[in-house]
Formats: sequence, structure tokens, C-alpha cells
Amino acid sequence: MNPHEEQNLERLVHQTLRTLPPRRAPRSLEQRVLAAIEQRAALPWWRKGFAYWPAAPRIAFLAVAVAVVAGFFRLLTGVEAGALFAGLLPQLAWADTVASLAHATQDFVRVVVGGIPPLWLYGGLTVVASLYAALFGLGATAYRLLYANR
Repeated sequence: MNPHEEQNLERLVHQTLRTLPPRRAPRSLEQRVLAAIEQRAALPWWRKGFAYWPAAPRIAFLAVAVAVVAGFFRLLTGVEAGALFAGLLPQLAWADTVASLAHATQDFVRVVVGGIPPLWLYGGLTVVASLYAALFGLGATAYRLLYANR
């Protein structure tokens, strides 16, 4: 088919499709959509997003949130924070063990990776990137062969 025939065919199809009346959605779909809209509108204000809350509850929520943050800040920076942490230290002894284990693991990884020559690291990264690209190429080829023509 030459380009002139393709343009004529495209023009004919376009004109034919423009003469067709617009299709209505199925009646059941329209009813389901309207029911979902009504159901969403019937939700109480506290089940909707924060932007749909009335002004008074929004202001009250923001005031409580600011008061809680200010209270925590004062508690953690005040004099009584030392007494609070002194009481919690025996219960958090496991956190010190976990932190020392994390530091030991970090030191081990630093020593092991530091002992590998940089050329080997770059070569390994190149091999991994090449295999990753080959995976995408084979996946795209398989998709094109199996599904694109259907």
C-alpha cells in the first residue's frame, strides 16, 4: 500500500467514525458509579480526608498536635529528661548490644570490601549491569515475539 492510499484510507475511516453517534455507558455501570459517589458523599467528616473536616476540628487537631510536639520537646530538653532516661536505661540494655553488633558488622564489611582490588569491584559491577541489561533485552524480545502481534 502506498502512502497516498494510506492517507485516503485514514481519511475514510476518520470520517466514518466521526459520523457514528456517541455510545452511552452501560446502565449498570452508570448506576454503580452513582452509587459509589453517593456512598463516598455519605461518609461522616472524620472518615474523610483532613481537607474535608470542618474548621473547628481542624484547628483543634492542629492545636493538640502542636502541644504534643512542644511537650515532647520540653520533656526531652528539660532537666527532668535525665531522670526519665535514667529509669529507662536498664530496660534498653539490649539496644546497646544491637548497636555494638551493628558497629562490628560495619567494621567487618569495611575491612572485607577494602581488601578487594578496585578493578575487581568495577569489573563485577560491569558484569552485573550487563546481565541486568541482557535480562531486560531478553524480556522485551520474548514479549514482542509472544504477545505484541496478537
